[in-house]
Amino acid sequence: MTHTPAHLSRAARLARPVVAGLLGLGALGAAQAQEKFTYMTNWYAQAEHGGFYQALATGLYKKAGLDVTIKMGGPQVNIVQMMAAGQGDCVMGSSDLQMIQMREGGVPVTTVAAVFQKDPQVLIAHDDVKKFEDLKGKTILIASSAQRGYWPWLKAKFGFTDAQTRPYTFNIQPFVADPNVAQQGYLTSEPYAIQKAGVKATTLMFSDFGFPAYATTISCMDKTVKERNKAVGAFVKATMEGWKSYLADPAPGNALIKKDNPNMTDDQLAYSVAKLKEMGMVTGGDAGKLGIGIMTDARIKASYDFLVSAKLIDPAKVKASEAYDTEFVKDLKVMP
Repeated sequence: MTHTPAHLSRAARLARPVVAGLLGLGALGAAQAQEKFTYMTNWYAQAEHGGFYQALATGLYKKAGLDVTIKMGGPQVNIVQMMAAGQGDCVMGSSDLQMIQMREGGVPVTTVAAVFQKDPQVLIAHDDVKKFEDLKGKTILIASSAQRGYWPWLKAKFGFTDAQTRPYTFNIQPFVADPNVAQQGYLTSEPYAIQKAGVKATTLMFSDFGFPAYATTISCMDKTVKERNKAVGAFVKATMEGWKSYLADPAPGNALIKKDNPNMTDDQLAYSVAKLKEMGMVTGGDAGKLGIGIMTDARIKASYDFLVSAKLIDPAKVKASEAYDTEFVKDLKVMP
């Protein structure tokens, strides 16, 4: 048993529990203030994730009461599987189409916001090609995942055939070496690498020709949407404010992107941000009128109908209304 030395005044002895009490309150306040929230991206950190990193860098998440961790994805990372196993709260869907297919496959995932109003998927061809129709008869390099995404749409729209395709290995050298080859890409990435390699190329973006997909989604387990509704809402709102801020001044977000992905260069970041702005990826379409992150019933129906018509989902197994929840974005109005 410890004895208080006689020379300690009664006032000092009385003050001790008060101080201890205040310290306890302080810790409690801190615990309540910041709710932990983990978001998993679909690739290494890049400008296409800029608004998320910006919201982290500028304290927008903190202001919203969230202690956010951004976990990077990559080529061998199955983020949906990891989220289903409890390692993340929400993930970045490369497209809403992918998320509907996940749901049809038995993963109870719901898309609550879409940052990119257009899908950044492109075909890149040598500069003798001016339009999609010019690609008939040429070799087209596509990843295996394209078979469950844009490829059935391109075949139906432009009459391409499976016989034209060869595997894309995420390397631009086969394209650079062969003028008769076209390849898939991401608007903000491969065209830059090809330009740096000194090759004149034509970039054709699917969404300019009616491809319905949204991209860079916030998609969460149903359980998370239900049980952590407030946190999901706060995350969505702060993220869209982050995107608005990033497009105005990307420096804070870019510093965090380079910290997570040291291979990222200032040149590549600048090129990507310029492309995002030029093509209205975040602020174009419905976002111009309804706010960043918006998803509309008309676009949701178009995405769903495409998957059904291409026989990529069975409508008996999944309904569009189950795969999306527009509550978080419909009245958000973070205007560009």
